[in-house]
Formats: sequence, C-alpha cells, structure tokens
Amino acid sequence: MSRVESAEGATVVEVEARPDGGARGRGAGLFRAFWRWHFYAAFLVIPVLLILAATGLIYLLRFQLEPMLHADVMKVEQPAGLVAQPYSAQLDAVRSALPDATVVSMTEPSGPDRSTVFSVATAAGPRDVFVDPYEGKVLGSLNPDTTLSGGAILLHGELMAGRWGDYVIEIAACWAIVMALTGYYLFVRGRVARARRRAAGAAGAVLRSRHGRTGAVLGIGLLFLIVSGLPWTGFWGAKTQEIASSQGTSFWGEDPGALSNPTSTLDESLAHSHSVPWGLGKTEVPRSNPSDRTESVATIDTAIEVGRRNGLLRPMTIALPADDEGVFSAIGYAFNDPGKERTLHVDQYGGRMVSTYGYSDYPALAKVVSQGIALHEGRRQGTLNFWLTAIFCLGVIFMCVSGPFMWWRRRPKGTSLGAPRGRLPLRATPALAVLVIALALFLPLFGITLLAVLVLDQLLLRRIAGLRAWFNVAG
Repeated sequence: MSRVESAEGATVVEVEARPDGGARGRGAGLFRAFWRWHFYAAFLVIPVLLILAATGLIYLLRFQLEPMLHADVMKVEQPAGLVAQPYSAQLDAVRSALPDATVVSMTEPSGPDRSTVFSVATAAGPRDVFVDPYEGKVLGSLNPDTTLSGGAILLHGELMAGRWGDYVIEIAACWAIVMALTGYYLFVRGRVARARRRAAGAAGAVLRSRHGRTGAVLGIGLLFLIVSGLPWTGFWGAKTQEIASSQGTSFWGEDPGALSNPTSTLDESLAHSHSVPWGLGKTEVPRSNPSDRTESVATIDTAIEVGRRNGLLRPMTIALPADDEGVFSAIGYAFNDPGKERTLHVDQYGGRMVSTYGYSDYPALAKVVSQGIALHEGRRQGTLNFWLTAIFCLGVIFMCVSGPFMWWRRRPKGTSLGAPRGRLPLRATPALAVLVIALALFLPLFGITLLAVLVLDQLLLRRIAGLRAWFNVAG
C-alpha cells in the first residue's frame, strides 16, 4: 500500500502500522472507511472551522480589545467632584450632534472610566455614538459592524455572505460532527500504532500524537459548541423553532403582557446593539397609549429609575420608543448568568411599568437554549468559562493548522490527492447505517450534502478513470 497522508496526519500512519489485513487491499473495514470520511470531512470543515475559531476568539476578547483600539471614544476620565450628567441631557447632546439620525437605544457606562453608548440609525447605516457622561459631550462614533469585534461576529455568523454564508456554516457544522465522531474512533483504534512510532522516533510522530490528543480533548467541546450554536442557524434553527412553536414551546420567551398590540420585537429594534439576551430577542414589545399625553412625559432617566426600583441589574440598556405609541424597554445586565435576564417596558407618558418578562417566565426549551448559548459565548461561569473558551479556540486553530500541514508534508507525489481508500460497510453493520440515517434526518443539510456526495461518487468518481485515481476510490 502506498504511504499517503490525510488532513488528520496521525490516522495515516496508524493505518500503515496496523497489522490488520482487513484494513488493506480493497479498503474494507471500519477503520479505513472512517479514516476516509474523516479526511474528506476535514477538507470541508477546516476552512470554516478556522474562521469560526479565530473570529470567536476575537469576539470573546472584545471587551479587552475594543477599548484599546478605540480608547479615544470608549474611555473617559472622571473629573474630581463631578457626577454624571442625566441621560436625557446626554441624549440631547447626541441629537444635537446628529440631527438627522434616529436614536435607537442607550447603554449605561460599564464603569466609571467608560463612556455612555447611544446606538443610532443613520442614512449611511448604524452608528454607536459615545458620550462623556461627566461633561455630556459627544466623543465620536463608530460603525458597530466595522469594528474588529463587529466584523468578527458578522464573519462568525454568516461569513459576511448573508443567508448563503449562514448555510455554508451550518453545512460545515454538520460535517464537523462527522469529523469529530470519526476522529474519536481513529484516536482509540490507532493508539498502539502511534505509541510505536513515537518510540521509534519516526518523523512527525510527536506532532501527530499531539494532534490526536488535542482533538480527543477538544472533541466533546466541539460537539457542544455545534449543538449549542444550531439554534442560531437559518435552516435548522428556523425549522426547529417552527416545530417547537407547534408543540407549544419556543427557543425564545414570549412576553404575555406584550401580545395585545405589538410594534416590533426587541432584536428588530436593537439589531446592531448586541445587548438583547437570546431568550428575549423575539419577545414582542407593547405600546404606550397616546391618550395619556395629559400625564407627565417620561424620559430615559425615568426608565432607568423604574428599572432600578424593580431590581434590574446594571448597566442597563434602554431601547427608546420609536413613535408616539412606543415604550421605553429597559434590559437588565445579565451577561454572566442568563438566569438573571429580565426586561421591563415603561410607558413613555405616565412612566408606569407596562409589563415585565424574564428568565423565570421562559418556556423550558428557551431556558435550555439560553444557558447553552451563554456557555457557547464563554460567559456562563465567569473567568473559568472565559479561559476555557479561549483555550478551546486556540486548540481548534492548532488542529486546523497542524492537520493540513502534516498532509502537505507527506502527500503522495503524482496524480493522487492522498485520500485513504475505504468504504463504509453499511450492509454488514446495520447499527452504523441507522446512525447515518438518523444524523441525516436530524440535520437536513447534512443529509442533502451527503446525498450529493454519494451521487457524485456513483456518477462521476467511479466512472471516470482520472477522477477515480485522484480520489483513490475503492472498487
């Protein structure tokens, strides 16, 4: 058998070192079949996974990176003896500086050395306007989608390609499950061969072992991140939400006090703020009653005070009313604990609380999804979750670089890609066939792409000699 290298270099040597004749010759057996699927899944998954890991790391570090990159607008100095200006005065300063913009929301400073952030909508797109809370002057503005972390989250969510980018990520996530599961099988079955090569001092044996061990540690985390990220996806997430809704539950909370005459949902109102908790993103927003104009008109400071009196965690984000019937929506800060998520709506005239809704009101499914997403974003368990997520991202980057590097170094010379030869013995292993079918049904985009791969294999790769040799197709 020729010596070839896959994208997961360790598995190649394992197969070469196995004395099991069933894994040779015509490519029979689970080991080489899993090896082949692992190899080709890696070609599809690695580019996307590398982007997701790098952008995820940037987004995880956004609170450290952005203030360094934009200290002139994000950081302030507190003058001795001065207290912060009322938020309504800061709002007036923003409206004076940007008279043609619509102020959408305000987020309180996260510390005494940080500025107040107003999200505004302009003809040129969204802007975050930063105000010195002590002097009440506008420091400058940024497009939240073109900052380092803003660009990272757009790449992370849809590869900056809209719906089709979202589909590509979802397909890669599906095949990442295949790569992780087959990788575990190869890691366990090839451990003896790896140990022998390390003991013999074979070239690349140490790197291959590190690649395998790192993958074994990261695999569970990868599977968790894939599953917890599926509710975000445009196909699986949307379809599963439809099914959940038909069964009387939901990925998101639905505020019963806001269903009478809603104007919008919170995530539509604050599309660029990244301040809306996942579980509250689809809650509908109630309305104020314009007939109450005879009462005192509430301000953004009124909403802050109502939120404070009702126990909302700070710093709060306040969504401003969009019209005469809108409300102030006060979103409590619950970054590290979704269980403390809570939003209340304040009438813009009398300043009364129209409704309040939080984690305790979520459907059970929405609670599970909210907790999973908090873990996914590295914020559920404070610094522990943060550092584990950062290390995980670095580990994934190592895997995405080391696998192709090993394959490139040992790829065969000639007219072959260097793919392992093997076919899944589905007829001989019905349990495996059931697993593949179940995965295809649970993840429709995986099923569709799997069918496309099988059709391509039968109609082209096996019929054209050059392609059959290049892809090393088993007979």
